[in-house]
Amino acid sequence: QVRLVESGGGSVQAGDSLRLSCTASELKFSAYQMAWFRQAPGKEREGVAVISTGGTAYYADSVNGRFTISRDNAKNTAYLQMNNLRPEDTAMYYCASDRNALDLEFPQSYTYWGRGTQVTVSS
Repeated sequence: QVRLVESGGGSVQAGDSLRLSCTASELKFSAYQMAWFRQAPGKEREGVAVISTGGTAYYADSVNGRFTISRDNAKNTAYLQMNNLRPEDTAMYYCASDRNALDLEFPQSYTYWGRGTQVTVSS
């Protein structure tokens, strides 16, 4: 059974940094696109970043230049480095994977999901 497990969330101050990790099991990790989504209370889930099997990354405009997505196929792990965090980044962050999906607009395109890790940024 495929599992995605996120870690690295926490409570920080504006301007701080966090690195999220997503470790996959029972998945041929190198063959899957990996993405990060987030959902704040009362809001829809939104795409943050996605990285292709070949290492090409795409970002939402709201995080471009502050967040960096990466992957380590040897460790079956994807990362989201978040710098210069803002209060509006506060959300539950979810890792998602799919063989084909490479977009940030349609979370329903992704097959596998983790349970999320909470990021809270205070001003």
